[in-house]
Amino acid sequence: MFRFAPSSTRLYRFMPATERISHIHNMVSPQKAHSTIAFIGGGNMAEAIIGGLVSSGHPSSSISFSDLAQERRDYMKTKYPSIKSSADNLDVVADAEVVILAVKPQVLHNVINGIAPALQARKPLVISIVAGIAAASINRWIGGGESAIVRCMPNTPALVGEGAAGLYATAAVNEAQMGLAEKIVNAISKQTVWVDTESQIDAVTAISGSGPAYFFLIMEAMENAGVEAGLSKEDAKALTIQTCLGAAKIAQNSDEELATLRRKVTSPKGTTEAAINAMEDGKIRNVMASAVQAAQQRSRELAEIFGEQ
Repeated sequence: MFRFAPSSTRLYRFMPATERISHIHNMVSPQKAHSTIAFIGGGNMAEAIIGGLVSSGHPSSSISFSDLAQERRDYMKTKYPSIKSSADNLDVVADAEVVILAVKPQVLHNVINGIAPALQARKPLVISIVAGIAAASINRWIGGGESAIVRCMPNTPALVGEGAAGLYATAAVNEAQMGLAEKIVNAISKQTVWVDTESQIDAVTAISGSGPAYFFLIMEAMENAGVEAGLSKEDAKALTIQTCLGAAKIAQNSDEELATLRRKVTSPKGTTEAAINAMEDGKIRNVMASAVQAAQQRSRELAEIFGEQ
């Protein structure tokens, strides 16, 4: 029977970050400091994680990936000469201690069918960054009992080392594997959170997974409004982006609630208050809530569609 992670394992998630890192370092022997990691799929997100791992000191000779596209393999080989690449998934998972699934959700079932015997035999930690596929489906396709599976929902800012990610571990994942998964994800993410139930991954998807598009839309609207107000397109874009970045940095470096930060820059009867009132009149909170709920529901629907295979 497929189970949620037990309480003893979940305790790891609530440790302070520095304590988690120390805890894992104490559990891993020096010769195992760098696990062999295989990526199934060599797309942009896989490339970002590989780049982050190499930059953080993980030897590229301990990393491999598979991709059907010869052009993609050649590109990655040029960028990371020591990395093993192959068009055959089995070639890269044979000796892997960690297998990262980084393919499209519609092909994952077939991909796992092709490597299931190897996964059953070696029992590596399996990390899935595939959207919309439940851990139970992955476990069922692998077969052979309970596999150690971590589901990860990264986001596109990970491509520039500014990602946020949510992680969920199944019951078969031990503390050392949780630490390893977090270390890998932290190579591209500035913020990593563990969730206790897999359904919360849908919420992570709706906030940080889809979230960058929300901000792009808001910035697009601000840019257009700036042009209508008389600014050039270039100036409106530059001011919008820097304002967004500056506000995010203030929020990131402050212990105060976001509502408090907003109130601090909203002088009574001033220009900002007038703008805020206009947005409140437009039901901006309802719009955002509806957007998040729609993304969350779609994530659930995709899990049902792809998980039925």
